[in-house]
Amino acid sequence: MYNFRSLLLAVALSLCLLIFAPQGASAATAIVPPDVTVAAGEAAAIDSAVEQYLSNLPGDFHAIRSVPALKRLLASGNVSLIDVRTPAEYRAGHIAGAINRPLNDLGRHMAEICPEREVVLYCSSGFRSAMGVMALQLEGRHQVKGFAPSIEGWKAAGEPVVTTEGV
Repeated sequence: MYNFRSLLLAVALSLCLLIFAPQGASAATAIVPPDVTVAAGEAAAIDSAVEQYLSNLPGDFHAIRSVPALKRLLASGNVSLIDVRTPAEYRAGHIAGAINRPLNDLGRHMAEICPEREVVLYCSSGFRSAMGVMALQLEGRHQVKGFAPSIEGWKAAGEPVVTTEGV
């Protein structure tokens, strides 16, 4: 089994490679090691397969994209809401019912995450929660989504936050 931090680092590096690939680079050139030669036809086939896979994913495959959608899910009672921000950010204001498991500590708390419940991660911008979703997915947790609007979207929608400053 992979070490969680190593796995998270590998995911982050992979994302960087895909995000910062040279302009005009294909999916094939971004994911195939540089010492492997890929024929033009093979590169086109890889690009096509990646494009087809991504276009067939439902819009909510890894994300909850609206405040009302999160509220409906929370009302079901079968969800673990995890705030992956720092403890200071969490204390300054979090969604009621959320537990704080900072992204860099998420691996140590895997046993606490109930596999029978859907898991929703959120942060302040969506970046850390996306990293957490990918890491948990790679660990075999498939009922994991990120709350794309983040805590900022929650507050912008006029929803309340719980503060625990000084507690």
